[in-house]
Amino acid sequence: MPPLTAIERFFERLFERPVARLFRTRLQPIQIQHRIERVMEGERLTTTDRTLVPNRFVVHVHPSDLAEFGDMTGTLASELADGALSFARAHRYTVVDRPQVDLVPDAAIDRADVRVDARFAGALPGRTGPDRGTTPARDDGPPDGIDPTATRVYEVPRPTTPRAVILVTDPDGSSGRVVFDGGSLTIGRATDNDVVARDGRVSRHHGRIVGRRGTLVYADLGSTNGSRVNGVAVTEVVLGVGDRLEVGDTALVVEVAGAAD
Repeated sequence: MPPLTAIERFFERLFERPVARLFRTRLQPIQIQHRIERVMEGERLTTTDRTLVPNRFVVHVHPSDLAEFGDMTGTLASELADGALSFARAHRYTVVDRPQVDLVPDAAIDRADVRVDARFAGALPGRTGPDRGTTPARDDGPPDGIDPTATRVYEVPRPTTPRAVILVTDPDGSSGRVVFDGGSLTIGRATDNDVVARDGRVSRHHGRIVGRRGTLVYADLGSTNGSRVNGVAVTEVVLGVGDRLEVGDTALVVEVAGAAD
């Protein structure tokens, strides 16, 4: 996220809730929409050819706020989902399936406030395919027995942590393998890194690999010479089997990637 955008959103969050409490304003749908959009951008994942954003949103609101929407709750959830899809298309983001929004009463949330939990999910029954940010996904209606106007509550599953075996090749051609079992794997010249590079073109703290929502994510830590995946310059990217990460003249190739045992 660009620094200026992050600062603007910080001040937006800073003033939004105190003002609402001071004037006892009602929770407005546009507030929920903006919070969903903010979460989409904050949770996005960038690959070499696209940017993925979450497509399942659980919106926590105070029970009194939810009650004020009355019979319009189901319609509001649908409109919020449509708004999320429009936002993704406008920013050329990719969603793996049409967004879904669920409104959940939560007494722990302040009046006129919102908390949004987001996750990535595959196609639901009755939905015909992924939306790539350009062509609308068809919606042939909900599965049999499901009330499309109901406010659904579900538990957000904890993602599995990826396991990976990575082949590391130094500039002199020597190589070795490192096993990643979750957490964080740092790369750089400094001796406090998990992978210590013997490479003058590698920064002291060059990059980091982490497990995020069942994926293997590499992030450049502001290195001098940058990072490349399969020859393409990246700042943050999801890695898969066969991907070649280059930091300076050091190469790291993902040989195995999958869920931990």
